[in-house]
Amino acid sequence: MVIAVAAAAAAGAAAFFLGVTHRKNQAEAAIGSAEQEAKRIVSDAIKTAEAKKKEIVLEGKDEIHRMRDDSEKELANRRKEIQHQERRILQKEESLEKKLENMERKEDQIDQKNKKAEERLKEAEAVKKSQFDMLEKISSFSVEQAKEYLLNNLESELTHEKAVKVMEYEQQTKEDCEKSAREIISLAIQRCAADHVSEAAISVVPLPNDEMKGRIIGREGRNIRAIETLTGVDLIIDDTPEAITLSSFEPVRREVARIALEKLISDGRIHPTRIEETVEKARREVDATIKAEGERAVLEVGVNGVHHELVKLLGRLRYRTSYGQNVLNHSLEVAYLAGMMASELGLDPTVAKRAGLLHDIGKALDHEIEGSHVEIGVDVARKYRESEAVVHAIAAHHGDVEAKTIIACLVQAADAISAARPGARRENLENYIKRLEKLEEVASSFEGVESCYAIQAGREIRIMVRPEVVSDEKMTLLAREICKKIEADLDYPGQIKVNMIRESRTIDYAK
Repeated sequence: MVIAVAAAAAAGAAAFFLGVTHRKNQAEAAIGSAEQEAKRIVSDAIKTAEAKKKEIVLEGKDEIHRMRDDSEKELANRRKEIQHQERRILQKEESLEKKLENMERKEDQIDQKNKKAEERLKEAEAVKKSQFDMLEKISSFSVEQAKEYLLNNLESELTHEKAVKVMEYEQQTKEDCEKSAREIISLAIQRCAADHVSEAAISVVPLPNDEMKGRIIGREGRNIRAIETLTGVDLIIDDTPEAITLSSFEPVRREVARIALEKLISDGRIHPTRIEETVEKARREVDATIKAEGERAVLEVGVNGVHHELVKLLGRLRYRTSYGQNVLNHSLEVAYLAGMMASELGLDPTVAKRAGLLHDIGKALDHEIEGSHVEIGVDVARKYRESEAVVHAIAAHHGDVEAKTIIACLVQAADAISAARPGARRENLENYIKRLEKLEEVASSFEGVESCYAIQAGREIRIMVRPEVVSDEKMTLLAREICKKIEADLDYPGQIKVNMIRESRTIDYAK
């Protein structure tokens, strides 16, 4: 048993030894073959590298030869270009030298010509001086006298030519402008024909009998004091039979007092409490009338979007007069005229109507606010956000500022047409006479005017001139100067015709 085990162990050891020996031999064989393969791969790599090296060296030599050829070609081209530039520079130098030579020759010729010209100029001056001396001897005029004589002749000729040209241009312009203006204005006036009635600045209340005066005055004057205190109007009770006069600078107050007084007279109960109630009722009636009149004016003209405060101010114009002309009716007429003329000229009639309706809006407040009605109207229009076109037309309708828009010019014209119509306004006799005297004074202030007369109620001035002082040519210029001075110094409605008369008479007697 032991032997068998020992034999088996010996067999196992022998087998293990044989296996190890076999594996060692296989490993040595594999290592040898690997070394041979490595040597072969290294050898192949060395050969390949040598071949690549030779190829790269050859390519580098080819590239060097090619670059050398290219650089030589470029150098050759550069040499050719430089040679071409050198030839061009030489040619330019030659041409410049030729030009310089030509310029020198020309300068010499110019110097010679200048010398000859100076010599000729000296000769001409000598001839001119001799001729002047000869002319002075022949004409017996000195140089200064001859100059003065020529200037006088030239001035008279220029005056004649200027007068002729002015007359021609004025005539042509007047014919063209007057034709168009007459058509437009006559059409507008024809469409807006209206009657005018002058209104008084005071109100007269009729009484049923003179006993009513005592009742209105009341015990110790308490009734009349109550009426004057509540209305702000002066009651004038004089010897006028069956009438009481109401006087106030503010037309709305005067209207309130008139209505209240008529109601008290009709009712018969006149005492302070009743007076207070009646005045309050009359004030409400007048406010309602003002609002209704303003709305009526806006609707008649056909403008929209007018601020309600402006509508009330328009209604107040119903009780305002200017030179006896009702301001609201005047404003309506100006709106109609401006709108019609704007339509004829192809402009927007709505803006023209709006500006015409509001142009005198300041007169509704000129008794309450200091300043001219133009300034007040501009401030009110701006306050209630009217357009700049309307504000400018209000500011320019009396010429306080220069009219810069056609709408402003149309409002000016319409205002003048409405105010200048016969019977439209009442003028104080004293102011009327002063205006005529001022017109004659302006015309008489010019040299050569012998006499002048204002005729046609100041719409025309007839001027007689001295024929020995004012020639026919100077008459045109003198008329123009007189017109300019009248426009600058006088305020007048419409236009004034300046009629110049020059008359020469020769009288002799046969004996």
